[in-house]
Amino acid sequence: EELVAKAIAPVKREYLRPPPLTVLVKEKKSRRQLKRERQQEQKSPLHICPQVAKIGNVNACRYDGNCRFSHDLEAFKALKPADLEGICPFCPYGLACRFSGTHKKKSSEMNGLSKDVQKILWKNKMSFPRADSQLKQLGLDTRSLKKPKDSCLKLNAREKKLIDFRGKLYLAPLTTVGNLPFRRVCKALGADITCGEMAMCTNLLQGQASEWALLRRHSSEDLFGVQICGAYPDTVARTVDLIDSECNVDFIDINMGCPIDIVVNKGAGSSLLTKPMRMKNIIQAASGTVDKPLTVKVRMGYFEGRNRVDSLITDICHWGASSVTIHGRSRQQRYSKLADWDYIYQCARKAPDALQVLGNGDIFSYTDWNNHISDCSKLSTCMIARGALIKPWIFTEVKEQRHWDISSGERLSILKDFVHSGLEHWGSDSKGVETTRHFLLEWLSYTHRYIPVGLLDVIPQQSNWRPPSYFGRNDLETLMASDSAADWIRISEMVLGRVPAGFSFAPKHKSNAYDTAENG
Repeated sequence: EELVAKAIAPVKREYLRPPPLTVLVKEKKSRRQLKRERQQEQKSPLHICPQVAKIGNVNACRYDGNCRFSHDLEAFKALKPADLEGICPFCPYGLACRFSGTHKKKSSEMNGLSKDVQKILWKNKMSFPRADSQLKQLGLDTRSLKKPKDSCLKLNAREKKLIDFRGKLYLAPLTTVGNLPFRRVCKALGADITCGEMAMCTNLLQGQASEWALLRRHSSEDLFGVQICGAYPDTVARTVDLIDSECNVDFIDINMGCPIDIVVNKGAGSSLLTKPMRMKNIIQAASGTVDKPLTVKVRMGYFEGRNRVDSLITDICHWGASSVTIHGRSRQQRYSKLADWDYIYQCARKAPDALQVLGNGDIFSYTDWNNHISDCSKLSTCMIARGALIKPWIFTEVKEQRHWDISSGERLSILKDFVHSGLEHWGSDSKGVETTRHFLLEWLSYTHRYIPVGLLDVIPQQSNWRPPSYFGRNDLETLMASDSAADWIRISEMVLGRVPAGFSFAPKHKSNAYDTAENG
């Protein structure tokens, strides 16, 4: 009871061990040093021209002497790392591929950005007839526009396609770690609904390939949406118009709850909670542009103790949203303290019947899920975020109504599935292998927080419990419990081979919910 009160996980005494010695963190490299290393890497024979590697002929490159890649095939073959075990999942890489198995040509992914569309976006010549017509009707047009050939009338409620979210297991859109290979893992473990990582509207409209990659969808994602974030009605409406034309999605979610400074300072994300008229204009403009369901994700409010979503819940429905997901924290809280589910219930009870309300925050077991669904009948479903990052088999637990004492071997198999999907998604050449390793390590920076069911005195584990230092039931389980990046790298080497010389890793995301016990 004392440990739980201090938010420390009550691990059985026989598994506890002294905390490891603190490891000194390497000093971060300067931008100049990183740039110099990149330039040296480009000069290396390992930086082989993709076209030369694919064809196996030094004359295959159309840029000839102006190519920034190496054309030295013999030097590349001499320096190329040893092939990985297994069969290549998807390969246009030719000699650069790190697998010696058969190559298949067909990919199961969709929603890629075509070169033709990208060039039009680069030149700012893309037309958005539906969005521009809707903006004009609402008096929100902000630029000189050509009159569309066909007038686009605002869709009324009965013309809107609807999705029934009730009772479905929804994997939240998760920045960085919620990538396509991770979503495939969650689908295999029981997730019903998946959503792409948050994409910024301005970057999509500019044709940035890295931002469009966030919209990619795998064929296994049978109920899939994308999440976008923007500060102004015209930007969001045109992005929705573009996505509807170029992508295959079931719904579009607008993020109005992101707490990150760089997003908030641009007037997007949770900043919109302080500007209800801007919220109204964005939702109306986007909803009237497409017939796909439009959903919204918000927090309770911007400032702690000054919640305001309950006063907007009816308006959100009337503005055109099909559903709203409420994260039970304010922007000021970020991810600290426990989510306020009582407030989520209050909003759900106030919502009109036409608006589906979803709850989000601290779901870490099937009992958490059951409690929230039973406590408020007006709640359509719950969105699972960090719980899925730490233990993606939570979807299996909810569907099978059990606490799964998953073995370390089963957990390693899940990591192998992620790696296979990652190599198919990011590529099976050396660059693709290291990209897969990077995102695997980002994920492992979350998974080490999981404490096996059989090691706990009290079950289930709570999301705010900080794991003490403990031994697992075997060496692999002990390794998986380590909070050291060096051990995460060791795990990555078990599934992706040795890391390159000089490799280092520091996780991008550190949730402050695990910094101090007081955070709860």
